[in-house]
Amino acid sequence: MNIAVQKTLSLLLLLVIGFLLRKKLKDPAQQKGLKTLILTVALPAIIFVALLKAEVEWDLLALPLLALSFNFILYFILKYTLPLFGIEKDTSQYRTYLLLFPSLAPGLSCFPFLIEYLGDDALAWGALADIGNKVFVLVIAYMIAMSWYFKLNKDIKSGNGDKIKSLLLSLVNEPINLVIILALILISLGIHLENLPVFVSTAISTLSNLMTPLVLIFIGIAVVFNWKQIRKIAGLLMVRSGLTFLLSGMVLIFAPQLSYPAILVLVVFPQSAISFWPFAHMASITALEQENEKKTTKTFDMELAVNILACSLPFTTVIMLTVFSFGELFTSPTTLLAVGFALVGLGIIKPILKWFNLIEYKPALEKETHSS
Repeated sequence: MNIAVQKTLSLLLLLVIGFLLRKKLKDPAQQKGLKTLILTVALPAIIFVALLKAEVEWDLLALPLLALSFNFILYFILKYTLPLFGIEKDTSQYRTYLLLFPSLAPGLSCFPFLIEYLGDDALAWGALADIGNKVFVLVIAYMIAMSWYFKLNKDIKSGNGDKIKSLLLSLVNEPINLVIILALILISLGIHLENLPVFVSTAISTLSNLMTPLVLIFIGIAVVFNWKQIRKIAGLLMVRSGLTFLLSGMVLIFAPQLSYPAILVLVVFPQSAISFWPFAHMASITALEQENEKKTTKTFDMELAVNILACSLPFTTVIMLTVFSFGELFTSPTTLLAVGFALVGLGIIKPILKWFNLIEYKPALEKETHSS
């Protein structure tokens, strides 16, 4: 059996184990604790090990700019295409989709697969790229959300400078970012993993080994099989994924000299699940609206936001496993463009059918109106 297929089956087994543990860990507080352990211990440890083991070239610091550019490109594409899918512009649903969909959460959805299939160098590249994505989800997404809130509620005075400062501080103080900064400082001084005391390197490496099983078990526990929600959101998740494959394919056309691991990082990193941070900004703004005594316009649809997050992680997991199981196939720009167009096509079938039905229904309605 193909080694990639065997690895995929072993990862799927961990997902199944997580699914079987749902009843044992159904308390949201327990799930939150598991997620905290992943994001503050296992993930920083594995990124630290990957950076210190990898040969990081300083020109790779352009990766955060590429990731930030991807966030903006997807944001502006969706800004003008969401109405084509029946999502009316300037509604709470429109703003919810637009803020969530350009964001990425590679820590839970991409990094475990990078380390398992491609190794330390690929994970180091992904970790560096995530710095740009963090700027978008922590700072820029918050500023966009607040601008919408004040636009809808012009009588409310802004007093959120402290909030922006706290978000900038959280960008610096987040364990993952601290680890990246520390690792880059050590690398610049010529210190790598083998130069650290053995007890330190062994402890960190042991913690890093927790990453993949914890993440996959967490996905198995947290996945929600609500078919009504999935049908509602799956179309747009397909479009998001399809657009991302198209963008990756176009970049690859202009950079055919990239290595196999670099190409797969280029393909899978933007396919990461939707980030929780924009949802946190939405919750903050919803709390402001509830505290305000005057009647305020609803900025976001929180129920829709929860449903999107619930569907995004399992959807992304399927994409990641598919790409890595057929790795060589997804290094071709032709394949990426074909898959991208196919996913966009699947995502727009329902809106197109609705549009044709509306065209057929309109003349019949006009005829009926005239006859009466």
